[in-house]
Amino acid sequence: MELGLIGLGNMGGNITRRLMRAGHRCVVFDTKTETREALAKEGASAADSLERLVAGLKQKPRAVWVMLPAGKITEDTVNRLAALMEAGDIIIDGGNSYYKDDLRRAKELSAKGIRYVDCGTSGGVWGLDRGYCMMIGGEKAAVEHLDPIWSALAPGIGDVARTLGREGEPSQAERGYIHAGPSGAGHFVKMIHNGIEYGMMQAFAEGFDILRQKNSKELPEAERMDLNLSDIAEVWRRGSVVTSWLLDLSAAALLKDPALEGFSGFVQDSGEGRWTIEAAIEEAVPAEVLAASLFARFRSRQEHTFGEKLLSAMRFGFGGHLERPKK
Repeated sequence: MELGLIGLGNMGGNITRRLMRAGHRCVVFDTKTETREALAKEGASAADSLERLVAGLKQKPRAVWVMLPAGKITEDTVNRLAALMEAGDIIIDGGNSYYKDDLRRAKELSAKGIRYVDCGTSGGVWGLDRGYCMMIGGEKAAVEHLDPIWSALAPGIGDVARTLGREGEPSQAERGYIHAGPSGAGHFVKMIHNGIEYGMMQAFAEGFDILRQKNSKELPEAERMDLNLSDIAEVWRRGSVVTSWLLDLSAAALLKDPALEGFSGFVQDSGEGRWTIEAAIEEAVPAEVLAASLFARFRSRQEHTFGEKLLSAMRFGFGGHLERPKK
């Protein structure tokens, strides 16, 4: 299949590479010349403008995946693409856009006959080899047309044990992607996923902070335990009920830098946590843990604990998110 891709950063570049590994033709654009030229050397067709990217797509309907930060840059890019594309073509937003923006865009584009698909994409900088978990919203026919793309990007059933009761041919969900529902559903599900992620990360951060404090010289010597946090994280990875990728990342960070001196503890939030809390308020659903984890990130920008350093280490581990420079 043929796909245009705009935005070749940590995720966009590796999405392109994974698709090319599966035999798909990719026409790519990025504002950085060296970035698109590097992918061209790996087999992509590089375009130096959106106009040339769209013109370089020969299969109809044409499909273009936008992988840019949520907000104005994505909005402007979608609008520019809409002016270049034809009825029946498909625009995919694979970033972390606000689902209410998806609802509006889908309605606006449908008036032109252009189909809009929102794809919540999880996998971070590891997706090239691990694959991407995808939550997809949009018109059924458009989503089904793109199934070769979803199938190539998804992790597949791999070595994850099947859920008790699931039988027969593995479903799309078991292979790592779902058509979540109509326009906006993909990003809504991904938004809640990221809100939960905030809470899980905060729980690990606070737990390891408590463990570390048990080694503090501020405690009476008889109360200290000299705990090895790296080994604790490692043993929890093996058979514990808290085993997870976030714990894997924590274990790796603590092994490399036990005091996490390479992290200041300044923890950004990229929007989805705030939107999750807004949705909880709109729906009158109590979300105490998720709200507290969001506020903890706000606090981290004023004072830094060991737990906040671990939060920052996890964010860097799965997404390559860099901190602001230490002050």
